[in-house]
Amino acid sequence: MMAAGVVKSLQIGRSGAFGVWTLTALLYAPPLSAAGDRALGEYLSSECVTCHQLSGQSQGIPPIVGRPDSHFVEAMNEYRSKRRDNAIMQTIAGKFSDAEIEALAAYFGSMKPRDTKTDRNQRGRR
Repeated sequence: MMAAGVVKSLQIGRSGAFGVWTLTALLYAPPLSAAGDRALGEYLSSECVTCHQLSGQSQGIPPIVGRPDSHFVEAMNEYRSKRRDNAIMQTIAGKFSDAEIEALAAYFGSMKPRDTKTDRNQRGRR
């Protein structure tokens, strides 16, 4: 019933068809958080890669390269809400918006961990 009132109010005047189209598009559009902006994630990643290696290797710090987006977002939200205990990560996660966290998730999730043994062998052959 409320939607009918909204549609009726949008149909008033010459922009009625546009209003109905806009309302329909908004109702069927995917959520804005469906996927993060990888380019923004790359831009924001400099602080992350100070500790987390782009190779995806772990030397005492958990790898974030290649993690599923949903796992990355969940972990960052848990740090923000202080459900995960790490003062540094709580501070870092606390300064990012939801959209920025999703962008970071998209960026790191799109990367593949490198095989450091293969990298070393290839460097030795040059």
